[in-house]
Order: sequence, then C-alpha cells, then structure tokens
Amino acid sequence: MTEENKENKAPEAKPETQQLPVAHKFLIGEKLGMTQIFDAAGNLHAVTVVKAGPCRVAYTRTQEKDGYQAVCLGFGHKKEQRANAAEKGLAKKLSSAPLRHLREFRVADLKGAEQGQLASVERFAAGEYVDLQGVTKGHGFAGGMKRHNFKGGPASHGASDRERAPGSLGSRRSLGRVLPGQRMAGHWGVETCSVQKVKVLKIIPEENLILVGSGIPGAKGSMVYITLTNKKVPKPHAAPAGKNKGKKDAAKPAAKPAAKK
Repeated sequence: MTEENKENKAPEAKPETQQLPVAHKFLIGEKLGMTQIFDAAGNLHAVTVVKAGPCRVAYTRTQEKDGYQAVCLGFGHKKEQRANAAEKGLAKKLSSAPLRHLREFRVADLKGAEQGQLASVERFAAGEYVDLQGVTKGHGFAGGMKRHNFKGGPASHGASDRERAPGSLGSRRSLGRVLPGQRMAGHWGVETCSVQKVKVLKIIPEENLILVGSGIPGAKGSMVYITLTNKKVPKPHAAPAGKNKGKKDAAKPAAKPAAKK
C-alpha cells in the first residue's frame, strides 16, 4: 500500500468510541432524589431522578466459554490506589481509570456487544416501562413494632413492660421451638428490592438523566439497575370516537331512494 492510500484510508473507530447497540435495554445509574414535573396535559407527577450512564462495557460472557451469555457494564471510576490488581488489569484493557461499580446483565443474544463500548441513557425513551432494582436503606437493629408493624401489648393492668413486646413466639409442646421464618426483632433494611413496570416520563440525554414515575428503593447516591420490563404494559390510549365520526359517516353508502307505489 502506497503512502497516498494510507493517508486517504479512514481511521478505524476505537471500541471505546462505539455505542452499545440500542437493542440491549439495560443500564446502571445513581439515584439523585425525587422531584415533580408537569406533563404535556398539565398533570403533576412525582418522579425519581436517576443519573444513568454513560456506562462502559467491561467484558462479555459467552455460552461457549462461560456457560451463559451476559454483558457486564461498568459505572463511575475510582482512584487507582484504591483498585486491586484485577481492577487495574481490566482498566488497562479498556484504556481508562478503574471502574467503580460492575454489574452483569444476562442477554439472549450478544450480537453487536463488544468490550469497551459505551451505553448511554438514550437507549430508553419516554413512555417505555422499566424495572428498577436497588438496595433498601439500612435501619439497624429494630423491634417487632417498627420492623413488622406489630400492634404491641395492652397498656393497662400493670403491663408496663409489654407495650412494645412482640407477643407469643413459640409453638405448643409438640414442637416446643420457634419455627423458622418467625417475625421477630432483628436487622432491618439493606436488602435487594425491585420495583417493576415503572413508566419513564422524561429523558434528558445532555445530562444523562432519566426521570421515572415511581419511588426507587435506596438512599440518595445509591446504585440503581435499570432494565426494560418484560411485564404486560398498558396500551396507548386510542383516539376519541368523535374525531372519526365524520369519516365513518362519509364511508357509509348512500341510502337507496324508496320505491314508488
């Protein structure tokens, strides 16, 4: 190849500048808080604001090598001195700083997914329905009334130490023990929780923000995993019948004149 052809040849796009195909509807975000917005009809909606992406494809899992298919996204960056050897090695392959948070998403088809691609919030659109997963707030050690909404004991007849007691816990003599799963005092919160079939009300791509019409488990600054829901979603509203009434009347055949006797 001559030098002139080398100069005219367009440079190949690097993997880090390519976008993950929009068909892969999943993303990692950070919960920023809640606010209110008005829609086009003037209705007020309470929304949760999530800063979703941009995420980097850290690696992919294949059926032949790993036994399942998945795409791993990375969100945010951390200081190099806070990363371990594995995270530094992955960052070297991606030519970026060590990723702060990684999450694998199972997929049925890996078509078009490659290491180093970017995934932005534009893969979602207003009106779509998504599932949101997060980790609930931690409340520490809590009693039965606070953790499970128990009623408590009576406040009369000298039972001053029974007002917030959980009540009977064990069974009768045949078992003589507390059965597994009994609701009792204990650690409350810090559990993985999902909210399904939530409507996306607004997308702000220039700020990587997605506004959803629901609360999301977790505190401000916690991680949120966004996936397109597989639940049955409501159909869009049909146009009022009055607008098409004239067209329907015009389509009807003209009435035949009555026969003369």
